[in-house]
This record gives sequence, structure tokens and C-alpha cells, in this order.
Amino acid sequence: MTKAVFDVRVYYEDTDFSGNVYHAAYVKFMERARTEFLRQLGIHHSELVRDALYFVVRRLEVTYLAPAHIDDELVVVSRVKQLSGVRMVLEQSIFRVHDQITRGEVEVVLVGPDGKPKRLPTDIRLRMARADTHH
Repeated sequence: MTKAVFDVRVYYEDTDFSGNVYHAAYVKFMERARTEFLRQLGIHHSELVRDALYFVVRRLEVTYLAPAHIDDELVVVSRVKQLSGVRMVLEQSIFRVHDQITRGEVEVVLVGPDGKPKRLPTDIRLRMARADTHH
């Protein structure tokens, strides 16, 4: 798998006083898409939690290109950009029809209950490496 695609419909609760999607909602859409991307790879947060492992966002960069509005149907595309022993970097793009309206890059790190970085388990690294388009 080189990318994961996640569909989103914009609801009233996602918008601000101007009728545009509130900036934080785009981050929420990307978070959901990352979770579904991992799920498609067979990596489930509930299983990680049982092993006292957690993905945390270390860095997030978002560029807003055009606003989305209520009832818009959006598509979030996620791709692995970089993978190392304890982290992965994903590129994420949000599209309305064929127009890119938002792009982002997020770095996530696997940590243990003490909050310190942990090496990605081999099976998780292998699953992510298969999805890594730049690896």
C-alpha cells in the first residue's frame, strides 16, 4: 500500500462563524485518516495500549490552501514519507473533488508509559515500511 484514502463530510460542527471549516477541524480530519491508515496496515491503537505503547505527535505542519464548507465531501490522502526506528513522518493532503485544499506533514513517535521514545516493534516497522513510498 502506497497511500491510504479517507473520506470526510463536513458538518456544521466543523465550521466557524464565517461558515468555513475551522482550522482545528482539518487537524482532526488528518488524525482520523492517520488512525485509519494504521488500521489498514493491521496496527490498532487498542492493541498498542495493551502493550503500553502510544503514538504521540511530535511535530505537525499544516498549510491551508482553500477553505472547505458545510456539506463538502473531502478526501484525506496519507502517505509515509519517512520511517526510522522510533518515528514516522506522514504527508497528508485534503482534497475537495480534485482540488487540494490543505496539506500537512506530521511526525509521530512511539512512546512507552514513561513518555520516552521506544523502538517500533519489528512487525509494525515491516508493515509501515511496505507503505513507505520513499523507503
